[in-house]
Formats: sequence, structure tokens, C-alpha cells
Amino acid sequence: MSLDEMREEKEKEKITEKKKKQQKQKQKQKLKNPEEKQNKSEENITVEEKDTKEKTQAQINSKKRKRKDVFAFGNYRSYYGYRIGQGMDEDPRLKVFKREWFQGKDCLDIGCNSGIITIQIAKKFHCHRILGIDIDSDRISDAYWHLRKFVRAERVQKSGAKASIVKVTEKVNDLESCANPSSDEKQEIARDSSHSEEGDLFDIVSFRKENFVQSWCQREEQYDTILCLSVTKWIHLNWGDDGLITLFSKIWRLLRPGGILVLEPQPWRSYENNHLVSEHSCK
Repeated sequence: MSLDEMREEKEKEKITEKKKKQQKQKQKQKLKNPEEKQNKSEENITVEEKDTKEKTQAQINSKKRKRKDVFAFGNYRSYYGYRIGQGMDEDPRLKVFKREWFQGKDCLDIGCNSGIITIQIAKKFHCHRILGIDIDSDRISDAYWHLRKFVRAERVQKSGAKASIVKVTEKVNDLESCANPSSDEKQEIARDSSHSEEGDLFDIVSFRKENFVQSWCQREEQYDTILCLSVTKWIHLNWGDDGLITLFSKIWRLLRPGGILVLEPQPWRSYENNHLVSEHSCK
């Protein structure tokens, strides 16, 4: 064999070896690609799983919040917005109440909710003191917020009334004449001054979180007037007939001789919408 032939054979061998190496590299690359695809698909699956888990958790949390918003004791947030409605300045029940039930009296409001009617009774009928109690601490916080709001408005009104007491001077034909208040104005001024002497609403109105059915009745607590407005149904649904008996027996012990109970019961038809609010009422 000549030298040229030997060289040609060696070159051929080199070329074949290169081709073999290239083929091996291609095979390796093919094997890697499906692994990468699998990894990517697995990553996509994990991301989707995370999304679904987060969505389900959000749904669970929203359901929990909805459950919390079930007001088993009638402790609605916007109770007075529902009762009073739009375009009304005060609770219509106040028109039925008599001044002698409250004026100068010690009063108790059972189930006061956000305290608006409690404050309005004190403001309109001038109680000696009135205590509002409710089972929900959030409603008691709302009641104190409303009390601060009423007090601010009352102080602004009183300051305006004091300013109007000053004699009005008028110039008539370049002469000054003093106009004294009329008899009606004098009576209004006298009422305002007497009310300011009685003190503001902070001295009269107070609120307390309490479950009236299950709380201990203190002997030193006595009242001339006790209000129980739209509360009996909720006590009945949650504690049954025994709860109502406890309610009235405690009211009897807390009332002074000759005291007044102002009761607003709910009709039987109103039980239909709320008969599943508690385990007791479901039985």
C-alpha cells in the first residue's frame, strides 16, 4: 500500500469518527429535551396547583366571613338604618313614648344595639341617667361613637343658642333701639339654660357589654323605667322559653316599686326568617 492510500484511509477514519461523535451528541440532546419538557410541565402543574389552592383558601375565608356576619342575636350593624329608613330624623317609636316615663328617671335599655334610640330618649325626655346594654361589643363601640357625635352636635347647638341670647340692636332712622327677646324666645332660652345645668349627654348616657339573660343581677341596680325593644324574639330563639322567663324575672327584680316596663315584642311571622339562627332554635 502506498503512502497516499494510507493517508486517505486515515482521513476516512477520522471523518467516520467525527460523524459518530455528532450522532452521539444528537442522541444525548434528544434525551435531554423530553426531560426539560417534563420539568417545565411539572413546574406549570405546581403553579396551577398553587393558584387553585389560593383560590380555594380565599373562598374558605370568604365563607368564614359570611358566617361571622350572621347576627344570631339581632345585633345588626345597620339596625337603625333599617328601622328608621331614609328621610326620618328620629325613631318613630319616640312619638309613642311619654315624657313622664323618663324625665328625671333612672332607665335601662336592654339590647340597645348601636345606642341611637337610647341617646335620643335621654336627649328628648331628659332622663336622670340611662344605661344601654348589648351582647355585642362591636355594637357598644358603635354606641359610644354615636354618643360622642351627639355630644359634639349638642355643644355646637348650645353655643349658637347662647350667642342668640344677646340683645338685637337695630338702627331705625339713624337711631338705635334695643329689641328685647319675645316671650317665646325667653321660654326657649330658659329651657336651654336649664338643660345646660343638667349637664351634657356624657353625664346621663352610658353603655355596657352584657348578656342580660346569663349575667348576674346586682342588688344595688334599680331602675324606674326599663326598655326591651325588639329583643324578646332573639332571646326566645337562643334560650327558649326558659330565656324569656329569666328575662322577665330579672326585669321584675330590677324595677323599683311602681316602675315601668316598655316592651316591644316581635310578631310570630318575624320568626320565620330567623328560626335557624342558633342550635337551640333549629331543634
